[in-house]
Amino acid sequence: MAEVNENERLHIRLHVYDEEIEVTVNRADEEYYRKAAKLITNRYNAYSQAYKGKKGEHTIALMTLIDIALMLERERGKNDTAPYDGILAKLTSEIEEALK
Repeated sequence: MAEVNENERLHIRLHVYDEEIEVTVNRADEEYYRKAAKLITNRYNAYSQAYKGKKGEHTIALMTLIDIALMLERERGKNDTAPYDGILAKLTSEIEEALK
């Protein structure tokens, strides 16, 4: 893993749901951390409103994590290039064969 220069590190405070969290991040990733904190807060608030008095905070937090993990897995599925790798390899070999 590449070493990170101290000038590239940034100490920030994130507001996540009802808590302030202090973290040190790569300067280039600051925007992503802030967006992630906002996403967590928004999803937690949605579940909290829907299940207030019916589910405990721990369960609501887990539901939030599952929701966000599901979003991530769906995006990974959309970006899976494996099905195309075989097609490209076959086309490349056909083109190379035709050029001989």
